[in-house]
Amino acid sequence: MIRRQGKRAGIMLALGLALWAGMSGAQDKKIVLRYGDHLPVNHFLVEPMVRHWLNAVTKNTDGTVQFEYYPGEQLGKAKDLLALTLSGVADVSLIAASYTSDKLPLTAVAELPGGPDKACDATSAFRRIATGEGILAIKEYAPLGYRAISVVVLPPQQIFSRHELKSVKSFEGMKLTTAGGAKEIMLRKLNAVPIRMGAPEIYESLSRGTIDGGILATASVLSYNLPGPAKYVTLGENFGSTVVIIGIGETRWKQLPPSVQKVMMDAGEATGRNMCGVLDRDTGADYEKLAQRGAAAVRFSAADHREIAAKAANVQAEWAEALDKRGKPGTEILKAFNNALTAGH
Repeated sequence: MIRRQGKRAGIMLALGLALWAGMSGAQDKKIVLRYGDHLPVNHFLVEPMVRHWLNAVTKNTDGTVQFEYYPGEQLGKAKDLLALTLSGVADVSLIAASYTSDKLPLTAVAELPGGPDKACDATSAFRRIATGEGILAIKEYAPLGYRAISVVVLPPQQIFSRHELKSVKSFEGMKLTTAGGAKEIMLRKLNAVPIRMGAPEIYESLSRGTIDGGILATASVLSYNLPGPAKYVTLGENFGSTVVIIGIGETRWKQLPPSVQKVMMDAGEATGRNMCGVLDRDTGADYEKLAQRGAAAVRFSAADHREIAAKAANVQAEWAEALDKRGKPGTEILKAFNNALTAGH
């Protein structure tokens, strides 16, 4: 009798464990990912890009994928987010590629001065080479163990300044902040002094006079509250751009079910189209907002415009040649990007 009760108790225990395991397995299907970036919560990229992608992934996986959201450098500085993603501290992050130009030198092809005038043209071309079997995905991201999911190339960046800008000669000797890369080369060609600095640090430095200005998209000038200390912003020039990428480490990527991977990539493409559309639509309105907050638009003469464009073309050629000399396919990547631009028209 005791033995029979013991056997029955063992069966009940086994059934209980099986039921618990089934319930636990159902709960384990929920995937919680840590997402981090360097953006303030009111940044112009947050709603149409960051939240657009996060919400789309959660919705289109029926809530299977959820995110812990860490904005404003809570997981680490802007320059460290790529490394933190590769190491798994962040599962997914948004990076500004120019902050990690040492790790992503070829990605700067879409940030070169003199590039496309429209964000959507640049974004579409860049996605062709940066995702899937694109040359940049193969040559730069795969060796790092990194995967780009959603990409956006911002509209041409402008120079903002505390001092009046009358002509291209106004830049001579000015201390101008940049995230680095090709825009740093461009500033030197303008005889300015490039200062490498993350965007969250600019306001204080500009207010104190530590820097005279810098290169940013007009939307970023507004997002970082720079009108006030910044009195002038160029109009109609192209001093380069910024590539922003929502990406994931390959190790974490391979742990995700194929169905989730597909949702992420589909949402990434849709998010890129949404974000660049917002940027192209709103650029004109940015100058109205800048004027309302005390920053005047400056359009240079045709001669100055041609001089800036010629310097930008030289920067592109020098950028590609310098990478070629380092054993990296700079010329090949520049050609692929330009071909992707042509294919998009």
